[in-house]
Amino acid sequence: MKDLELKDQSFNPLSELIPDEIYESLSSRGLINEKSVRDYKIRTKFRSLREEKISAGEAIDLLREEYPYLQFDTIRKIVYQPKYK
Repeated sequence: MKDLELKDQSFNPLSELIPDEIYESLSSRGLINEKSVRDYKIRTKFRSLREEKISAGEAIDLLREEYPYLQFDTIRKIVYQPKYK
């Protein structure tokens, strides 16, 4: 049972970018910025929804259901921010 719990805790939200082992290693050392990971996931989901021909406003509303603690304008800023600052 503990192995299953550890496996769930080591979920890699960036699996398409980095292997699980590297994510776990970085995360265990506190080198993962969770807010940046969240924002990356939001931008990825937004692009996916837009590819499905969902309007930008509706896509943001759907994202708000997944992230109810974020306001509409906050999600809008996340999805439209430049890739590099």
